Amino acid sequence: MVSLEVCFAGRVGEFDLDVAFRAPGGITALFGPSGAGKTLTLRCVAGLDSPATGRISIGDSVLFDRKAEIDLPPRERGLGYVFQHHALFPHLDVEGNIGFGLRGMPRSDRMARVAELIDLVGLGGFEGRRPSDLSGGERQRVALARALAPEPSLLLLDEPFSGLDDEIRWRLLDELLQLHRRTGVAMLLVTHDVEEVRRLAHWLVRLRKGRVVDEGLAAELIPGRAPAAERTSRSDGDR
Repeated sequence: MVSLEVCFAGRVGEFDLDVAFRAPGGITALFGPSGAGKTLTLRCVAGLDSPATGRISIGDSVLFDRKAEIDLPPRERGLGYVFQHHALFPHLDVEGNIGFGLRGMPRSDRMARVAELIDLVGLGGFEGRRPSDLSGGERQRVALARALAPEPSLLLLDEPFSGLDDEIRWRLLDELLQLHRRTGVAMLLVTHDVEEVRRLAHWLVRLRKGRVVDEGLAAELIPGRAPAAERTSRSDGDR
């Protein structure tokens, strides 16, 4: 099972990060309140931002090493990324969005992979629809399928359930867990929600003010049911 190792520090944009943790495969949650540095950490792993110092690796593959002057561009890191607001291409239909990252494949292979993913996320019959014709939950399924299309070693998810009503959110949580079990892909999930951690995460990394304050088995760090006050409130502009 893939293991992600992260150790970096310095100013990223206007925010100071000093982050070190190991994600031992499965589903790892980056958990904390708004402004903790969760999304910036995810972006550094993805290669969308670069820290001043440190190292990021997956298994034997080094993605970033400031001393060795290694900083792979996002497309070379072998990662999937599900953005908070889906980031689907409005002019492409479901098939086009899912297959966008597979354009280098032979057409027959690409279409077979797209069909496999459409079946995996339960979007049969929606192939020709554009994002504007889909519900929020359906758009999220397309985003997941697109991120899984190139068979990434690690799937990065930036609060993928925000903005969805509770009924859809709980259903998608269960579907994501089933996707993980069926594909075996490791996941790094940004969340501020205790229940998402309980339902999904094997490993928990708790951040506060750009620092890791706790990490370990999610079931041990956040056991049982939490009082409502334990939930952290979300705000737009979470870093």
